[in-house]
Amino acid sequence: MIYLGADHRGYDLKSRIFKWLEDEGYEVTDLGNDHLDPDDDYVDFAQKVAGAVAGGSDNIGILFCGSGAGVDIVANKFDGIRSALVFDLARAKQAREDDDANIISLPADILDEEKALEIVKVFLETKFSEEERHQRRLQKLQKIEENN
Repeated sequence: MIYLGADHRGYDLKSRIFKWLEDEGYEVTDLGNDHLDPDDDYVDFAQKVAGAVAGGSDNIGILFCGSGAGVDIVANKFDGIRSALVFDLARAKQAREDDDANIISLPADILDEEKALEIVKVFLETKFSEEERHQRRLQKLQKIEENN
């Protein structure tokens, strides 16, 4: 399942990406906001998406806010979440291939729909490399989570 979430600054881009994902046949759930609300807070939607993604090993999340940084910070507070702030194709590929990211956080203020779609495609199509060095690093991250 792919979960999406955005505040007011990411709302329009999220809505367009959601439609594209549905049209492409992906199983996708929009966790909000479900309307444009200039007073909403990115924390609320990032929390919903991160909680949903943490609930299943095959789940993926896509978060949107103005800078992408706010939702990324929130998502990475959750055990088992590896969110990456992504603003280009190389970072999208690297986030999945090297870090097995399960959420990408997109900066809606700087990405147009075409670029965001390209990033989402690369993120969804790239698999974790499973190289030993990357597995070792993920195991270290897991130990950090277990100690907190």
